[in-house]
Amino acid sequence: MTILQCSNIHKYFNLNKKETSKLHVLKGIDFSVDEGEIVSIVGASGSGKSTFLHILGGLDSPTEGKVIWENIDVSSLNDEDLAKRRSIYIGFVFQFHHLLPEFTALENVMLPIMIRGESKLNAENIAKKLLEEVGLLDRFHHKPNELSGGEQQRVAVARALANKPKVILADEPTGNLDSISSQQIHELLIELNKVHNQTLVIVTHNEVFAKQSDRVFRMLDGKLINIS
Repeated sequence: MTILQCSNIHKYFNLNKKETSKLHVLKGIDFSVDEGEIVSIVGASGSGKSTFLHILGGLDSPTEGKVIWENIDVSSLNDEDLAKRRSIYIGFVFQFHHLLPEFTALENVMLPIMIRGESKLNAENIAKKLLEEVGLLDRFHHKPNELSGGEQQRVAVARALANKPKVILADEPTGNLDSISSQQIHELLIELNKVHNQTLVIVTHNEVFAKQSDRVFRMLDGKLINIS
């Protein structure tokens, strides 16, 4: 079943305030992902991979084209509805974990669950299970600065899973980690896919990891090319 798709995605950026010069970054991309797939997107820095991922996740809007989450046209949603649907439909993992430094690992994962409307007790129970699943059973009460880079990213993965999203979009999730931590995060993402049938769309420079995906695309000259 197709769970996420887009058609004819174009994205322009203005190069000056008068809007007389524009950079055409994405050039008519059609793309779809089935439930339970792992899809990797590779390509040179600055090729538009992150911009495309942000458009898929509703963090940015295309200049032209449509993004569909199941049967919902994202462009038809107002800002409030978009934020609500995005919080339960899409989970994000970024290169930099963006954890709140004043909160513990447990509190960082609890936060989106409580925003959803769950009680503090339910949020705590869910967050503990998620942190245990990502291998942080003994790190519940550590703040980000007390965790290694790999541990911080595991917290970020747990937080992305907090509201049981249909799709996780990961933008260079290991780009800021050493090789050992990178491999561990890759293995964790693959395990989540196997155990929970979690759909993953991952922007990565790691060609080895990309080859473990169901499909691999390359962003080249504003187009998305299926290479495997």
